[in-house]
Amino acid sequence: MTTTRIDPRRHHAVLFDLDGVLTDTASVHAAAWQRLFDRYLADRPPSPLEDHRAFTAADYRQHVDGKPRVDGVLDFLRSRGIRLPRGASSDPAGRETGHGLGRLKDRYFHDALETGGVAVFDDAVALVESLRRHDIHTAVISGSRNCALVLDRAGIADLFDVRVDGVLAEELHLPGKPDPAVFLEAARRLDTPPSRCVVVEDAQSGVHAARSGGFALVLGVARAGPPSRLLDAGADTVVATLADVAVAESDELLLSEVPDALTHWADIADRLRGRRPVLLLDFEGTLAPIRQDPSRVTLPLRTRVVLQLLARHCPVVISSGRDLRDLRRRVRVARAWYAGSHGFELLAPGGEPIAHHAAETALPDLGEAERLLAIEVGSVPGVLVDRTRFALAVHYRNARPAEVDQVISVVRRIGDERLTLRVAYGRRVVELLPNTYWNKGRALRWLMDEAGLTHSAVTPVFAGDDRTDEDAFHEIHDDGIGIVVLGGEHGGRLTWAHYRVDGPRSLCTLLTHVTSLLRGSTTGRLP
Repeated sequence: MTTTRIDPRRHHAVLFDLDGVLTDTASVHAAAWQRLFDRYLADRPPSPLEDHRAFTAADYRQHVDGKPRVDGVLDFLRSRGIRLPRGASSDPAGRETGHGLGRLKDRYFHDALETGGVAVFDDAVALVESLRRHDIHTAVISGSRNCALVLDRAGIADLFDVRVDGVLAEELHLPGKPDPAVFLEAARRLDTPPSRCVVVEDAQSGVHAARSGGFALVLGVARAGPPSRLLDAGADTVVATLADVAVAESDELLLSEVPDALTHWADIADRLRGRRPVLLLDFEGTLAPIRQDPSRVTLPLRTRVVLQLLARHCPVVISSGRDLRDLRRRVRVARAWYAGSHGFELLAPGGEPIAHHAAETALPDLGEAERLLAIEVGSVPGVLVDRTRFALAVHYRNARPAEVDQVISVVRRIGDERLTLRVAYGRRVVELLPNTYWNKGRALRWLMDEAGLTHSAVTPVFAGDDRTDEDAFHEIHDDGIGIVVLGGEHGGRLTWAHYRVDGPRSLCTLLTHVTSLLRGSTTGRLP
């Protein structure tokens, strides 16, 4: 059978469903549900409007599997013509409410765990351990409030960086599957965008959730039953066992393995001689140091002088999530190109702004989202709502930790309610952006096309500091030079960059060398 590969170059995290994927507790849950419903239906007075037949495996898959327990209770009974109130979380076990019957099911589940323990799928454990050896983050997802107990009984709790379960979902008011909220929360806690995450699921509701959440790869596990049910739900591929999934070998390097650009300047100079370089430079964290207060970010004077000299000899494109007016005001390099709003708008030297057409359709919804966020989170201490033309950023770097989850939940809810918007995550910031397939790699090529910088003699040189810059490093890996700017802890992160520098100051020194090379000097010094 063909092996499905998880690629560290594109996949930075894997989110695993618990029941039926990692542990064989799906059968324990199914037995507890059957015990609950069979007894309840048998004891309920007959009615011509209700179906009291026994609970089946098909009922479990269609109405219960992968959902929060209260939703499972109400959805199944509704399918049988029975409508009960949702009730309150304080309802005692057995009360005829969603919470009351859910609590009784929980009791049956605990009884089964005490009797039979927890069986773990060896193929799943082997895959998780392989992912962690390749520095790929892992998370476990479950609608069950018993997730922590199951992981502890199974002895695998330490294999996961993040756990999002029924307890946390209730605290954060996250809707259950098929809504993608629990997966998105796990991705956020891993500081990894959904476009870089794999979801591993065995339930149709989970596959639906992952597909609607925009995750990079939705991997179905059909340990029993036809794979078609998961493929029809939206899985990219389905395997019968996780032994058929492997981690691909990557051409990327750990940051610690990437050569220092200043030490290897002679190699860079050899690659640039006789070529026309195009410098594409990120702003915050790359040219300018990151500040706690985004409004206080400024371009160092020495860097501005170097960029002004560079812009006389080659195209210089400075990019940022900020809008064009703000970016130009902070940079003030006359001959540079400016790419604002995450590359959705471009300004040539002395020209008129060029906007990405698909992004303009999102402007009305961005305006309404800005109004709502100002009302709902604008007054939260330490939270800054920052609107640019094509982006709405909510910074929470200075917010109290207890406030952060609620702020992010509000932003996500407002974004999810508008089809033209999508939610993106960065360093202590959550953003609403136009809902179009867009990343820094695509933005880079669009900018070069619009600027007429696609000649075969052109060598793109891109410098960036964030994990989101990896799309751009990957885009130019074969025909350009990528410079990753270090600034803080990066752990075991992999990168497509060819060289590294230790912060914005070292990048400025490297740009000084480039300036000297373009002016025909070999000293690497500015006059």
